Amino acid sequence: MSETLVINTNSSKADKYKQLLPQIESLTTGEKDLIANLSNTMAALKEVFNFFWVGAYLVKENQLVLGPFQGPVACTRIAFNRGVCGAAYTQKTTILVPDVEAFPGHIACSSASKSEIVVPVFKNGNVVMVLDVDSDLLNDFDETDKIYLKELANLISNWF
Repeated sequence: MSETLVINTNSSKADKYKQLLPQIESLTTGEKDLIANLSNTMAALKEVFNFFWVGAYLVKENQLVLGPFQGPVACTRIAFNRGVCGAAYTQKTTILVPDVEAFPGHIACSSASKSEIVVPVFKNGNVVMVLDVDSDLLNDFDETDKIYLKELANLISNWF
């Protein structure tokens, strides 16, 4: 596949995801390097949806460690019991937060972040990574994001 994304910008959010996910799969097929695949995936998500911040936190050394991302400088290490990322890791479930200020223990890596969705990535039943997406708008994520980002997480799990 070419390294150029082809997305109909007039499409609905769901249709953009439906167009993007096969292109990410094609782009990463045959590439065995996790960092390369995550880097292109984060760039693709940022390019198509213009999210404020999108990135990977990898499970390392009994914590979440920053991996490839797109957006402003971010927190480097997050304890398993801290913030939205830590909660998604600990609870092993996707967490959608309409207003990060209302989330107990939210970690403010950037004061510009207003809403967030974090999706755990599983390998053999264990969380190996969380996909973290932030918006600078309140209530910017919904069930559509949840459905398709979980699909993306399933694709990512094959790279581990």
